[in-house]
Amino acid sequence: MIFTNLIFAHLLGDFILQPNSWVADKEVKKGRSIYLYFHVFIHIILALVFLWDLKLWWIAIIIGITHFFIDWAKLKFQTSKTKRTWFFIDQILHILIIAAISIWYFPYFKWNDFFNPENLKIATAVIFLTIPCSILIKTVISVWTPITVEHSKLQTESLVNAGKYIGILERLLVFVFIVVNHWEGVGFMIAAKSVFRFSDLAEAKQRKLTEYVLIGTLLSFGIAVLTGILVKI
Repeated sequence: MIFTNLIFAHLLGDFILQPNSWVADKEVKKGRSIYLYFHVFIHIILALVFLWDLKLWWIAIIIGITHFFIDWAKLKFQTSKTKRTWFFIDQILHILIIAAISIWYFPYFKWNDFFNPENLKIATAVIFLTIPCSILIKTVISVWTPITVEHSKLQTESLVNAGKYIGILERLLVFVFIVVNHWEGVGFMIAAKSVFRFSDLAEAKQRKLTEYVLIGTLLSFGIAVLTGILVKI
């Protein structure tokens, strides 16, 4: 498949070979910026280079044209408040275009390959370890929630929903480590979180809050480990 080649070319063109000065100029001048056209031209050249087949020139042209319109739309409609949202929209659209071209070009592609039991099992586990698992853990430990969690200085100075996203990321990483048979990674994750998280709690000198966080952390790691084991067997 040509998907990997085109993704590699995209990453080089969008992140490595695009200086910050070009990005700033495009955000100011939008469609009138000459760097927008330089940027598109670089993507066409990179696609040709990494495809390494002049017969596939039409793929490079499609990549260039679609890249121009996606980037133009982002520059046209993004604001300071929606800049982050448009970044993800921009990247997702580029990847979808590359995926569509790859599927169209590759004659032996079958959608059934994505829906085999093994892939569905992994996808189900990943979905479970995100929001559903966060809600489950929050519900289980809510009976022990100490008053100090709501009023402590440590809690009020934390980022909004940071704990939830940290939990999701740690569970996904633990799951990956188990699936690829690298259990030492799980130990590293526990040690790293202990250093950064529990050192702050020790300074706060709040035993109830420490116990509350410890219960949540062990539940989070335990569920991730159990999910990884179930998927493997």
